[in-house]
Amino acid sequence: MGAGFSNLATEIDAGGSSLSKRPNLGDIPEGCIASVLIHLDPIEICKLAKLNRAFHGASSADFIWESKLPSNYRYLIEKTFDGVPFNLSKKDMYAKLCRPNPFDGGTKAIWLEKNTGGVCLSISAKGLTITGIDDRRYWNHIPTDESRFQTVAYLQQIWWFEVDGEIEFNFPAGTYSMFFRLQLGRACKRLGRRVCNPEHVHGWDIKPVRFQLATTDGQHALSQCFLDEPGNWKNYHVGDFVVENSSVPTKIKFSMTQIDCTHTKGGLCLDSVLIYPSEFRERLKGT
Repeated sequence: MGAGFSNLATEIDAGGSSLSKRPNLGDIPEGCIASVLIHLDPIEICKLAKLNRAFHGASSADFIWESKLPSNYRYLIEKTFDGVPFNLSKKDMYAKLCRPNPFDGGTKAIWLEKNTGGVCLSISAKGLTITGIDDRRYWNHIPTDESRFQTVAYLQQIWWFEVDGEIEFNFPAGTYSMFFRLQLGRACKRLGRRVCNPEHVHGWDIKPVRFQLATTDGQHALSQCFLDEPGNWKNYHVGDFVVENSSVPTKIKFSMTQIDCTHTKGGLCLDSVLIYPSEFRERLKGT
C-alpha cells in the first residue's frame, strides 16, 4: 500500500515537471514572430507587442516598419524635419510621420494614416490665394481650435468669390482625392457649449459653388454643389488624381469659385484643402 502511494506520487511529480516544460509564446524566436508580424497592419502589430517580451522585441524590427513606410519616406522626412533623423528606428520614423508635420512656413502639413501608412496632406487657408483676403470688409483670419492650423479664413460678404491654390509634391504612387473643408456660420463657445452664429450666411443656395483641379500631366476634375448644413464642418469633394511615379513631383492647381455677381454671398469659414488616398473618399464625404 505504502509503496503504491509512493509510486503514484512519483508519477504525478514527473507529470507536473513535464507540463512545466511545455513551450509557450515566450519561447518562440523573435525572428519567427517578426516574419508573421510583417503581414499585419500597424495597429495589430502594436497590440500584439503587448503580449510579452518576445513579441515586444520582434515588433520593433526595422524590416517590419520599413515595409509599412511609404516608398518615398526619406523624401517626406527631408521635407518636414530640419535635421534628418535617420538614426531613428524605422518604427520611430513611422510614429513620427503619423503626427501632423508642418512645412512651408506652417501653411501645409503632412502625416501618415496610421492604419495604412497612406500619405495625407493639408493646406491651410493662409496657403491659398483668396480674392479680397486683405480687405477686412470681406475676409478675416479668426483663431479657432477646430482647425489643425489654429486659424481659419472667415468671409463676411463678397460678390466675387474665388479661392485658388497649387501644390507640387512627391506623392507615393496611387489614387488621391481632394477636398475643401468648409463650414457655413461662425462657431464659438458660450458657457462651455459650442454654438454657431449664422448671422452672415447667405447666397449659397442661389447658385452652386464650382470646384476643379488640374495636374501638369493632363488630369482634370470638375464638380459643383450648393453649400449647406450651417454649423457643421463638411468636406466638399473636388475630384481625384492618379500618381504613377513617386520620384516625379506632381503639380496640382485647384480652385473653388462662385463668381455670379448678381448676388452676394457670405458667412463662410474656410479651413483648408485636404488630400487623402482615395480609399478614404467616402468616409471623408460624410464629414
